[in-house]
Amino acid sequence: MHRYTPLLLGYFFVILSFCQAHPATDSLALQRLQTTVNQLQTSPFVRNGTAAVSVRRVRDGVALLDVNAQLSLPSASTLKLVTTATALAVLGDNYTFRTVLETDGSIRDSILTGNLYIRGSGDPTLGSNRFAEFADAPTLLRTWREMVQGAGIKQIRGSVIGDATVIQSLPVPDTWVWGDIGNYYGAGISGLNFNENLYRAVFKPAKTVGQPAGLLRTEPATPFLQLQNNVRTGPAGSGDEVIIYNAPPSSQVFLEGTVPTGVNEFGVKGSLPDPAFFTAFALHDQLTRAGIFVNSLPQSIGPGRIGAPVPAGTPPITPATKRQPLHIHTSVPLSEIARLTNHQSINLYAESLLILAGNALAKAPVNTEQAVQQLTRFWQGKGVDLSGFRPKDGSGLSPVGALTAANLSGILAAMSKEKSFLPFYDSIPVVGESGTVKSLARGTPAVGNVRAKSGTIEGVRAYAGYATSADGELLSFTILVNKYNPGSLKGVMGYLEQIMAQLTTLKVNE
Repeated sequence: MHRYTPLLLGYFFVILSFCQAHPATDSLALQRLQTTVNQLQTSPFVRNGTAAVSVRRVRDGVALLDVNAQLSLPSASTLKLVTTATALAVLGDNYTFRTVLETDGSIRDSILTGNLYIRGSGDPTLGSNRFAEFADAPTLLRTWREMVQGAGIKQIRGSVIGDATVIQSLPVPDTWVWGDIGNYYGAGISGLNFNENLYRAVFKPAKTVGQPAGLLRTEPATPFLQLQNNVRTGPAGSGDEVIIYNAPPSSQVFLEGTVPTGVNEFGVKGSLPDPAFFTAFALHDQLTRAGIFVNSLPQSIGPGRIGAPVPAGTPPITPATKRQPLHIHTSVPLSEIARLTNHQSINLYAESLLILAGNALAKAPVNTEQAVQQLTRFWQGKGVDLSGFRPKDGSGLSPVGALTAANLSGILAAMSKEKSFLPFYDSIPVVGESGTVKSLARGTPAVGNVRAKSGTIEGVRAYAGYATSADGELLSFTILVNKYNPGSLKGVMGYLEQIMAQLTTLKVNE
């Protein structure tokens, strides 16, 4: 026998077993894909970390490729796909939030003897400026003021109250990092969110690097926050190097870091520790400026309140107090909220949707941990194997949450059977064309043929979504790269773009 014959026979049987395991696939194209994944894992970029890939045929959930797919790894923002899929499947793509301006007590002789409430429904988009045909914060405040005036009210013998009781969860998950939660992307959720729970701290940089940068103001005004400014002036063009430290429900805020010299003013976005109180405060101010006297300070009710002290003897305020509506604000449909969540990776939207989907599944108010448990049971009930599924929030901002590549591609495949699949599919950015993947894989077959949600936290790069194969089959995929070497992101991205392009060359029809 020729000395190479045993080797050739062995290679033949490897190919045969591979084809038997994947009888409906183009084995050479699949081999090329697996080779690329293996090269990524053994490259200098990831040899000390982990590259995990899972690819499934959507129509039947058959696994086409699993590499390290059973290892629990950080998901970063690809977890938003699970959250938005669950919310759409549970609540429906046409679901809308309703925020109600309402009163208790009575109105006589232009005097409201009672309170004015803004009752939230957990709408994360309330007052946002992202929606051209829906009121932003200034417009909504004017509308509410006009509704009060239209009711003939010129004086309120009571308070303006932000009612956030629809959500009983703590504002932020307990595994989030303190260095995140005071910044805009770490804004906590509330039953009454407003303007994405943001404010801007506006600084006056010094002309000399290293000198203190003055804090000019906040936009909008937030006199209820105690701001300790330790920000200094950095080099020209250095950008936003400010970290805002604040923990809900504390009103104490620490401003650290640098803003660049060479500009007259420089704004940095922070997160409000009690959005419901801010909403009441802003409406109170709007009414006062219009000549409507309110004889008590604004308040908030619900978890995480920081509002002004309630005077002794003030009757307790409860959600059960009988109220009369003055105005109802309806949000954009959930399909549009999901699209913004996935296209612009908005953590606040994802966390709100997680809690609200959890409330709906449990038929009772839940916290973040309980909402994750409800979400897990929901997809297990759809037949998805969630071994190793350990998320800690709805957005992926938690550094200790984890899932497996197989978990995520399995949920994506199962979502295709839900009534709201098409709105979900449309909510995911198109590689090379939109969202956070707009500049990805240019000049490759992935452009226009792959929809992917990106995920990035320290040491993690992840993508998940759907790809259209060469023979028109829809595939779900997840790529998780954990602990790549510092400074090697460009090299890692070269492999990830190649993997996504190769997904479109597969032929998987039976």
